[in-house]
Amino acid sequence: MGSYIRIMFEVLRRRRDRVAVSCALVIPPAVCAVLIPSRTNLPNTVAALVLVVFIVAVAAFGNRLAGYVAALGAALWFDFFLTVPYERFAITHRADIETTVLLLLVGISVTELAVTARRRGRTVKTDETLLAVVQSTAAMVARGEAADVVTAQVSVQLKALLGARACVFQPVPGRIRGLRFDSDGSLRWGPAVWDLAEHGFPDNENVDLPARHHGEVYGRFILDPVPGTAPDEHARRTAIVLAGLAGSAVAAERMHHGR
Repeated sequence: MGSYIRIMFEVLRRRRDRVAVSCALVIPPAVCAVLIPSRTNLPNTVAALVLVVFIVAVAAFGNRLAGYVAALGAALWFDFFLTVPYERFAITHRADIETTVLLLLVGISVTELAVTARRRGRTVKTDETLLAVVQSTAAMVARGEAADVVTAQVSVQLKALLGARACVFQPVPGRIRGLRFDSDGSLRWGPAVWDLAEHGFPDNENVDLPARHHGEVYGRFILDPVPGTAPDEHARRTAIVLAGLAGSAVAAERMHHGR
């Protein structure tokens, strides 16, 4: 379910970006054309400010490409429709040149601000979601829930968090021969670090995530990841924390039963 939701969000995001680029291509010439009847009386600085408003709207709605296209289109069509000589890509007045250049620079700056704000907003939302996931599992451990209940929940959470096809918990660690998550969230194959960002998960390889408590392994989660995918660092570190909580639950239960 987690993978399906992520895929749907990605499809919607790409569709939104395509719409934004289309708007960036259409809106600047349309706005300039609307301003043609009043171009002899309307100061060019005012017309430029009107175009900036639409650049801001496109940049806020779409991605960096859409904002850049809108800024470039606004500068070009401002030159073509609203500066002397009209209907030509040429400018004779220095003030119009300065206004056109400023329009382009402001459009680019606004786009970068919008992209940065959107990225920070996504990061905050992601962090809040991950924190809520950890808190729900920590609350289960604090209440003394049975270890199999905690590990079952963590298995579901890890599957969604890392986009895996399956995740099962094995109480007895056994010998780890292949890929495994280290305590810092890195992926290792034996002593070597696997470059997850560049290669993604390899084909036909399970990944082990040890459930540790105070340095001792109390089991492992066996993940069947989607080949080529690469969960980000936040997701991997959260996965380590969740596995640690599961390890704590198993350790507490074994201690309670004198094992």
